Amino acid sequence: MIDQGIELLWAIIPSLLYAILIYIVGKIIISRILKSVKAIIAKKNSDPSLTNFLVSLLSAILYILLFLTIAYVIGIPVTSFVAIIGAAGLAIGLALQGSLANFAGGVLILLFKPFKVGDVIEGQGHLGVVESIDILYTKMHSFDNKDIVIPNGALANSDIINMSNKPTRRADFNVGVAYGTDLKKTREIILGVFAKDERVHQDPAPVVFFNSFGDSSLDLVIRVWTDAGNLWPVYFDNMEAMKEAFEANDIEIPFPQRDVNHFYPDGKSES
Repeated sequence: MIDQGIELLWAIIPSLLYAILIYIVGKIIISRILKSVKAIIAKKNSDPSLTNFLVSLLSAILYILLFLTIAYVIGIPVTSFVAIIGAAGLAIGLALQGSLANFAGGVLILLFKPFKVGDVIEGQGHLGVVESIDILYTKMHSFDNKDIVIPNGALANSDIINMSNKPTRRADFNVGVAYGTDLKKTREIILGVFAKDERVHQDPAPVVFFNSFGDSSLDLVIRVWTDAGNLWPVYFDNMEAMKEAFEANDIEIPFPQRDVNHFYPDGKSES
């Protein structure tokens, strides 16, 4: 038994030495690969959560390959392990199709950054402020303080309107004045209102255009530029300021009117 044990030991020792050597070399190679991947991702200014997740996933894959290589060197048949891993991967993939789609969408969002935390976006029919971008879901809150959770798979494959990506925004106003109003005077009054608001940019300068003949009004469109954060305060404050300026200058803001004509047959009078 001792002789058989010694023979077995001599047969195993070379394989064990090879396995230890492969493990040490493989660990060094994996460490360098992970450092290189981190550096490449860091150059793209990617989200830290995405960086950590991708590095952890790559590390797990590389170590699985390393241990399969060691098992092959020792003499353990790896075909059964590969078959088991493949079958498990297929089963998990079929069971988690939606989650995998959300995961892929989360990776794309974090990598290409169509929006970031704090941006005001519109996507999947929802408008709100982005609170967090996770691997599977993006969390937002609406302006009436509702929590919104959107799967990243759907969000990454749909149109996204980012309202915070640019430093300036254009505010559009639609105003109607009565027929017979002096449009030149009206234009001067409107531009005077916006000239008093320091939040309104003068380059490009505010403009007032006659847009169309409405049913009861002459329709004007007004366009002004301001900082993105001032968009709605500028809009609401100046809508009120224009109303007050119109009243002070006797400019009529019309309401819908209809002329009704009665026709009677001969000999019939109105009662």
